[in-house]
Amino acid sequence: MVLSLLLLGTGWVGVRGWQARAHLLTAADLAQDLSAQLRAGDTARAQRTLAALQEQTGQARTATGDPAWWLAGHVPYGGDDLAAVRRIAVVIDDLARHAFPPLLQVDLTALLPTGGTLDLIGLRAATGRLAAGDDAIQRNRTVLAGLPADGLLPPVQAALTRLRDEVDGLARLTAVAREGARVLPPLLGADGPRTYLLASQNLAELRATGGMLGAYALIRAEDGRVRIVGQGSAATELRRFDPPVKVLTAEMRQLYADLPGVFPADVNLTPHFPTAARLFREMVRRRTGTTVDGVLAVDPVALSYLLAATGPVAVPGGPKLSAETAVRTLLSDAYLRLDDSAQDTYFASAAAVVFDALFGPDVSLPGVLSAISRSVDERRILFWSARAEEQQVLTPSRLAGVLPEQEDEPTVGVFLNDGTGAKLGYYLNPSAHLTVGECRPDGRRQLRLRLSLHSSAPRTGLTPSVLGPGRNVPPYTVRTLVNVFSPAGGAVLGGRLDGRPVSLGSGVERRRQVVTATVELGPGTSRTLEVDLLTAVGTTVGAADLWHTPTATPWTTQIDPAPACNQ
Repeated sequence: MVLSLLLLGTGWVGVRGWQARAHLLTAADLAQDLSAQLRAGDTARAQRTLAALQEQTGQARTATGDPAWWLAGHVPYGGDDLAAVRRIAVVIDDLARHAFPPLLQVDLTALLPTGGTLDLIGLRAATGRLAAGDDAIQRNRTVLAGLPADGLLPPVQAALTRLRDEVDGLARLTAVAREGARVLPPLLGADGPRTYLLASQNLAELRATGGMLGAYALIRAEDGRVRIVGQGSAATELRRFDPPVKVLTAEMRQLYADLPGVFPADVNLTPHFPTAARLFREMVRRRTGTTVDGVLAVDPVALSYLLAATGPVAVPGGPKLSAETAVRTLLSDAYLRLDDSAQDTYFASAAAVVFDALFGPDVSLPGVLSAISRSVDERRILFWSARAEEQQVLTPSRLAGVLPEQEDEPTVGVFLNDGTGAKLGYYLNPSAHLTVGECRPDGRRQLRLRLSLHSSAPRTGLTPSVLGPGRNVPPYTVRTLVNVFSPAGGAVLGGRLDGRPVSLGSGVERRRQVVTATVELGPGTSRTLEVDLLTAVGTTVGAADLWHTPTATPWTTQIDPAPACNQ
């Protein structure tokens, strides 16, 4: 909970400091009780606990708000620490008075399915309270982000860091709950039935958005009730399209040729999920006659997060899935136990039963919100709506899978596509280091990306379905096409592979220069690609962001910022 472990061992000087410390420690215990009571649905006890919590946080705020404390906060030595403690007390009190009360008024039963149906009326009724609680949390998150931590005493710095982390986590959960309460009712058929494609991204064969879209399920939503009405396989049912499905722009065809419009497995060679979703939707329409209202893509790692909230599930045609086993079972074991056709059936069934389990009676709401928040943050759950007004609302969210064409801070994209047709992506271990460099006279900033790829693939023992057709590479070799996207309006200067200059294919997608390098890895080997980039003209900020393909093994990433150009 937000207040846990605050101010422990801080050794405040003075009576008021000890009073504030005592009140905040008591508040930490009360906050933990409040959290447990909310999860148990004990609203009456939670209300009493909240009243006691507000009393303690109010006393802490008062203890740090008198003139003597204010004056002490401006002295050369120790003043920064006392000022930080004051801000911590104010934030905690504000959360207790403005964030927790509206959230406590939310009927949690409205956020959980009953008998396989979500109460859309109750969900809509909760929107205002969720928005009020989220506003207070986001406001205090911004306050905490603006507090300097450098130079503080270690206990104060630790308390501030921990509080930031706790509020960040809480902010992600309330943002998901708020947005869900707003957009879910129409998406789940409050205004008429909807049909969606639930597509499984197979991370064993990488594509820019995650993995190739192979197995899929048809989902029917009406009045809050969601059910699976069909399943299919891109390989056996959609096959290839000649002539290609025409959705790609001319600049995309320069990068990817017509492959995304020909092969269902290649629709997401581009990281722009709306393009991939429109292509997949049209391919399903042409083969099945079914026109869906949207496309939802998930990967096995996201399923593992959701399984932590639902518990293990039985999957027809294969082993049971749990949070601990889902990734290995779906991306490795299935290829050893099942033939090609059975694999597709099992993959489709796995996504469907996990999705169905979310509407079961024993689901943990905090667990579901945490799993969805983490999956969206890592871009492991993506959604596209065929309705323009809904898609416009979704676009700013990571859920949409859209690299912005206008950005406040430069964003570099690193997207991976398998180059062999093998299923060796499970063994790929990536890491990336982005460094913000100097400010240039032409108004741009230089960035340097260092991408390292390592293959943990074995040297023997894999099946033909894992090794694939080979395509001019030795067996057990991972060939990856690395697409590096410059910041919007930026450019790529050049690159090196293992320290040597490398030829980079080049193109443009959505105001970003894109370069492609081919990286081949034998079992147990590593290689490093370095790329120098430029931001758009007029970039002064020293921060940067990094987007990358979600993989079976989590990325190790580091971003080194720099001072703003006008400092």
